[in-house]
Amino acid sequence: MNENHIEHYPVVIIGGGQAGLSASYHLRQQGIAHLVLEKNRAMHAWESQRWDNFCLVTPNWQCDLPGHPYSGDDPDGFMKKDEILAYLAGFRAKVDPPIREGVTVRRVGPRTDGGFLVATSAGDVSADQVVVASGGYHEPIIPRLAERLPASIAQIHSAEYRNADQLPAGEVLVVGSGQSGAQIAEDLHLAGRKVHLAVGNAPRCARFYRGRDVVTWLADMGYYDMPVEQHPLREGVRDNTNHYVTGRDGGRDIDLRKFALEGMQLYGLLRDYEEGRLLFAPDLRSSLDEADRTYNGINAAIDKHIAEAGIEAPPPSVYTPVWEPASERESLDLASSAITSIVWCIGYRPDFRWLDAPVFNGAGHPQHRRGITAREGIYFLGLPWLHTWGSGRFGSVGRDAAFIVDHIAARLTRAGQDSAA
Repeated sequence: MNENHIEHYPVVIIGGGQAGLSASYHLRQQGIAHLVLEKNRAMHAWESQRWDNFCLVTPNWQCDLPGHPYSGDDPDGFMKKDEILAYLAGFRAKVDPPIREGVTVRRVGPRTDGGFLVATSAGDVSADQVVVASGGYHEPIIPRLAERLPASIAQIHSAEYRNADQLPAGEVLVVGSGQSGAQIAEDLHLAGRKVHLAVGNAPRCARFYRGRDVVTWLADMGYYDMPVEQHPLREGVRDNTNHYVTGRDGGRDIDLRKFALEGMQLYGLLRDYEEGRLLFAPDLRSSLDEADRTYNGINAAIDKHIAEAGIEAPPPSVYTPVWEPASERESLDLASSAITSIVWCIGYRPDFRWLDAPVFNGAGHPQHRRGITAREGIYFLGLPWLHTWGSGRFGSVGRDAAFIVDHIAARLTRAGQDSAA
């Protein structure tokens, strides 16, 4: 197709989630014409990839999308799934984005004039600049060992999990103890299912400490505003697993040791399947201990903040284990167990194969500085730690979007000045 005879936009946004619509909001504020392309429906992941009892793990007051702050009557509570969907529907209505849903982007590549050609399932468009706001959670990860498991074992990814009743009768193995794994294990446990949990290296934190939500303390301490360049791990922090905690029933800690006391079976990292046996690493004790060290370390940082600021608060405390593994169970005969289903909670991998631009590192992850890449006109938005810890949350994605849109506007102004000269 002749590149001069297709629809053209100054900016095309790929992805219609909260990141893409935040960018659309700020582009509208600056009067910049644009198009949003979404392969499913706007905000679809919150409805289609969350379980029935899902709720936020950060307080409602942190929900502050552009022009759409939380306005409910429970700022310190945690919105449930239907409330989150209603909040996001209200945001979309306010933004009123120029969006095309059900459109898959197949390729973004350079145009001969220096812009970009965006090939989609509904035809091609061109753009001067492209904002990639599709996130980094594209392909659910299920290990290849799953192919060798008996056909009688039902297997789903956390993105497909809705509730305990969708799984066949019997015991359930949950693999992974990050936010989704820990919360899904709890959901099944509370539903009365016998749960086996293969624990990973995810850290944990307290829900409440010394009279306040830990998130509120950390916000006051500036943790959510710390740029990635100032973090001790620098860009390496982007590979960290999120802390597990829950907002369920008003919010509480998730303590895997307590679950063990209540009958949940804990194992170390699942590493293989051989001759009918699941094999686990002998690292359960060390994983639990490390999670507790993080928990106590965060609380100690809060203690220091309280002392330095002279804040009156309830006395400090240190978590002490309520359960210890008697031994490391390194194998489980699957056939003789009562396990009938497995929920894989080991995350997602990014898939940016459709983006033909030299903006990726050796691991296939985007290289950028606050969302701006070395390729003029290509931006990323909505990734974890794009700029700060808050970048992947409702509270800070709008700030990141405003920064990128300011850069876009400046570039368009320069281009206009150059063409007029």
